[in-house]
Formats: sequence, structure tokens, C-alpha cells
Amino acid sequence: MQHRTLGNQDLTVSAIGYGAMGITMAYGPSDEQEGVAAIRRAHDLGVTFFDTAEVYGWGENEKLVGRAVAGFRDDIVIATKFGIARDWGTDSRPDHIREVADNSLRYLGVDHIDVFYQHRVDPDVPIEDVAGTVKELIDAGKVKYFGLSEAGPQTIRTAHAVQPVSVLQTEYSLFEREAEQLFPTLDELGIGFVAYSPLGRGFLTGTARPAADYDATDMRHTDPRWQPGNFEKNTEAVRRLGELATTKGVEVSQLALAWLLSRGEHIVPIPGSRSPRRVEENTGAADITLTDADLAKIDEILPHGGFGARYADGDVPTWI
Repeated sequence: MQHRTLGNQDLTVSAIGYGAMGITMAYGPSDEQEGVAAIRRAHDLGVTFFDTAEVYGWGENEKLVGRAVAGFRDDIVIATKFGIARDWGTDSRPDHIREVADNSLRYLGVDHIDVFYQHRVDPDVPIEDVAGTVKELIDAGKVKYFGLSEAGPQTIRTAHAVQPVSVLQTEYSLFEREAEQLFPTLDELGIGFVAYSPLGRGFLTGTARPAADYDATDMRHTDPRWQPGNFEKNTEAVRRLGELATTKGVEVSQLALAWLLSRGEHIVPIPGSRSPRRVEENTGAADITLTDADLAKIDEILPHGGFGARYADGDVPTWI
């Protein structure tokens, strides 16, 4: 597995990471043991970057990740997040950040958090206070690197001036291209980028079904890209991507991840899967090289991203 350095503070991780959210939320019923097996298989294949968050089951996902990685914790980078309240609003008050950090350390069963992200920008708490609190945690040895998620250029700059930001995490895939407008700021400041939902919540695996076919607890049941009209257009785009993938002897999901890796050395995608077999498929993308002709064909198929908004009305994060 290749490795990449995120930011200017020597945060080095595997080129493909692992996102654990789907094991405990957002994608319908799951088998937690299968999730543990997927995490361990990822490590076997060279993945060293594992992503979780307090809000993914209010500690349950962190506990699961902690159990899964206990045998190789010192060989990997664990990222978790703070800043979401129980009512699904934001809460980045300094005391709450400290509380979440202590909870996460306990849930994960570790003595430090490698990457501590603000999960969403809190409009009620100055980002200087947030960055300053994380700086205190870094100075105390509880945290190693500071990250932001779904933040805009001004927030990134202001936070970075207080405590260097190592990495920004935001949705980015062939279906979701808006994050590209943030890259000049990240390049200027020397900040890495982590792409979540890099397979378009599973649409870019070629296995998408109409929204009505998903369990009511699965976010794809209401996702705009799965709704009639958008679904058919996205399915056709994935079919065409699949034809290109076949000419290269790879899966469409691998093509989509390889495209992300081609966008810059500062980018690391964190696909999530409950299946060890899917993990094997995802990690294989690190070995795929796309030609200029491949990239041109991909841009022809999806020049501006997928069809439909990335979230239902009112749920899209606002970059500030």
C-alpha cells in the first residue's frame, strides 16, 4: 500500500483509508462482527488510517473500532470527531470538546487520539476558541493532529493561525465535486484532504437500487440521487464508467477511487464497507494508474458530478 502525507505536520497514512460510520448508522441494519472483520482485513491489506466519530452511535462506533484495532493500534492512525450535539445541532464549546475527547479516549481504549476533527463548524463558538482548545489537548498529549470537516476557507485560515490544521475532511467523489474550490486554500496552507463518501454512498459500486428498495433507516431511502429522475441518470453514468473500468480490467468502484487519488498527492479517500471482500476491492484501487485518455473519458461521462443534491433540502453543510 502506498502512503501519503497529509499536511505539513508529518501526518502520514495509507493512500486508501477506512471509514467506519456505516457499521453502526446510516445504511440500515448491519452485522457488527462483519464490520470488525472488514476493519481487520483493511489492516491486513496495508490500510493505516481509520475514521470514526462520537456521533456514529454516541460512542458505539468508537468502541467497535477500538476493539477491532486493539491488536495493532500502535501501527495505525485513528481519527475521530467532536462538535455534534445530541439534538443533532452543533456544540463546540471548549468544555464539550474536552468532554468528548475524554470519552473518545475511553471508548477507543487508547491513550491518545491521532486526528481530532471538528465535525461541523459551530456558528455559536468562535473557531479561535475551538482551535485553542484542541491546541491545549495536543499540548497535553491527548491529541496529535487537528482536523476540520466541512469548513470553508475563512474558517480554515482562522483556525490554522491558532493551531495548524493538518487535514480537512469533506465529501468528494465523481458525484460530488464542490470541494475542489477549497483546494487552492489547502495547497497554500499545506493542509491535506480526506474525501468521505468517495463512492457516492455506494452508487459508484454499480450496485445501486431505487430508493424505495432500501430500508427506512438507510439514508439512501431519501437521498436525492436515488430519487426517480436522478436515479436513472446516475445509473446510466455508472454504466458508462463501468464500461471504461472493464477495458482496464478493474471494478467501477476501483476506477472511482483511482480517479480521486489522481486529483492530487494531498488527497486520501476513506471508503467504508462492512464486507471484507469490498475492502479488498477498495484497497486495490491504490495500484491503478489512470491515463490521460482515461481521465478525459471520465470527465466526458461526469463533467460536473452526479445528478441530484448530495443531501435533502436543509441538510447540506454550509461552508463558513
